[in-house]
Amino acid sequence: MIGLKIGGVPEHFNLPWRLAIEEGRFRQAGLELHWSDMTGGTGQMIKGLQNGSLDVAVLLTEGITKAILEGLKAKIIQVYVTTPLRWGIHVPFQSDINVVDQLEGQTFAISREGSGSHLMAFVKANQEGWDSEDLKFNVVGDIYGGLWALENNEAQAFLWEKYTTFPYTEQGKCRYIDEVVTPWPCFVIAVREEVLTKHSELLKIMCSIVNQKAKELKTDEDTVEVISWRYNLRSGQVQNWLIETDWNYDGIEYPLAFDKTIRYLKKLDLIDEALTENWQKKLF
Repeated sequence: MIGLKIGGVPEHFNLPWRLAIEEGRFRQAGLELHWSDMTGGTGQMIKGLQNGSLDVAVLLTEGITKAILEGLKAKIIQVYVTTPLRWGIHVPFQSDINVVDQLEGQTFAISREGSGSHLMAFVKANQEGWDSEDLKFNVVGDIYGGLWALENNEAQAFLWEKYTTFPYTEQGKCRYIDEVVTPWPCFVIAVREEVLTKHSELLKIMCSIVNQKAKELKTDEDTVEVISWRYNLRSGQVQNWLIETDWNYDGIEYPLAFDKTIRYLKKLDLIDEALTENWQKKLF
C-alpha cells in the first residue's frame, strides 16, 4: 500500500475525491490517500508541494502553471475540471459599491500571493481597462479572512468561487455584485516531481478512479441533495452549478488551455517571457 498526501479546497468540486476515498476505491488499487482540506487555496497548496507536506494537489490552473514555470518542482498530470471557474466579486455588505467600475483603485483581499484570488484580480483589471500597477492587495489567508477584511473595511473587494460564498451573502457578511470567469479549465491535478518519478503508473490509476467517480456524480439523481447537505448550499444553487460544471471524465489532455493560460500570464506581466520557453516540457 502506497501512502500519498493530497490537498484540495474544501468545496463541492472535490466531492469525487472525498467519496472515492470514503468508498475505499483508492485502497483497492493499492493507494492510501490522506486528504487535507486547504482553506488557503492554491497559494497554500503550492507551498505544500514546495515543502513536501503535500505529494498531490488539486489546484487552480493559472496558479500552478505560474509556480511551475517559476521553478516549482512539480508536474501537471491532468486537467481535473474542464469548465471555467466563476469567481464572484464580493464587496462589503454595508458599502455603497454596486458596480465593478467603483472598484478601480480599491484594495482586493487575496488568500495568498500567486493564488487564484490574486491572479484573477489582474484578469478583471485587464478586462475593465484598469492599470494593473494601481491594484492593491491585502493578504488574508482564506475565505474567512476575506470576509473579515470586507466587514472591517480592510478591503473593498474579494474574489471567491460564487457558490461557496453564497451562504455568506445570505448572512449579510458580504454582497455579490458581479463575476469574472476564468478563460481556461479551472482545476488541475499536480504532483511533486519526485513522487511522479516513483509512482507514475499508480498516479494514472488514481486519476482514472476520480474521473470515474466524477462521471457517476454528474449523472446520479441524488447528487444535488448530497452536495446541498455536505456544503450547506441551497439545492437551486447546486443545480445551477452542476449544469455549469464538468469534470474530465475521460482524462482528455488540454494543451491549448495551458497555451491560453500562459499567454494571459504574459499579457498581464505576471510571468517573465523567458520562463515560458519550452513550457510543455516544464509543465507535464
